[in-house]
Amino acid sequence: MTSLKGVSKATKKDGTLYYRSSITYKNKHISLGSYRYEAYAHEAYLEAKHVLNSSVTIFDYEDTSLLSFEKHVMLINFRDNKYYIKNPIYLHKYYFSYFIDMKTELTFDVDDLFYYSNHKIFRKRGYLFVNDYGMQVNILSRYGIKNFAVEGKDYHFKDGDNNNMRYHNIIIINKYYGIERMTNQNEYLYLAKIRINGYMKIGTYKTEIEAAIAYNKAVDFVLSNNISTIKYNKNFISEIDSYEEYTKIYDSIKLPKKILSLHQ
Repeated sequence: MTSLKGVSKATKKDGTLYYRSSITYKNKHISLGSYRYEAYAHEAYLEAKHVLNSSVTIFDYEDTSLLSFEKHVMLINFRDNKYYIKNPIYLHKYYFSYFIDMKTELTFDVDDLFYYSNHKIFRKRGYLFVNDYGMQVNILSRYGIKNFAVEGKDYHFKDGDNNNMRYHNIIIINKYYGIERMTNQNEYLYLAKIRINGYMKIGTYKTEIEAAIAYNKAVDFVLSNNISTIKYNKNFISEIDSYEEYTKIYDSIKLPKKILSLHQ
């Protein structure tokens, strides 16, 4: 420890001295960050003490603060809700907020609290993801939204707010690979297409399931005949209970001559 409260000395592998800042609140020891100067570490401690013992809000954060914005959110949530969470989450009665930054507040159902308490959300060029088992996973995948899905065509937010990630607010239009829902005289039809040197139409079907299976059949044909080196994702049809039912639909589908002609 140093002579300043909330500060301890530490040394990097190369021998460089730095200072750790921490605070204890309601018997919980909380690390506040590492600083180059002892005075900075102490100032971070004083800021944390003020946050925990006042009525400041998340949006009172100032850019000149020595505490990170994430830590500011964590402390306020602990102060107000008695739970310390190691991500910038604030608990509400029926949902929670996850703050990417001061201007970006995502809202989630409480069902997702355990997951996001343990998975930090990152943003890169507008893409929101978590690191899961060493892979970057799009947070929309939790709703069954495929990678490269287009907002407004494949899914949309019911209230128009794309920061509202609560399940009731996300409407999936096209949940299967290679399928696009269309409207024809007040009824839905489903277009199946596959990417082979551009997109090729497989067919138009009355049901989403039939279109999804048609896509799978086209993928099987392309791969079995070495027509493309693309790594296709096939559709898992959760609505079908048996292999026999799937096979019956699969066998009834006729691939178009344009695709069949690719195999010479």
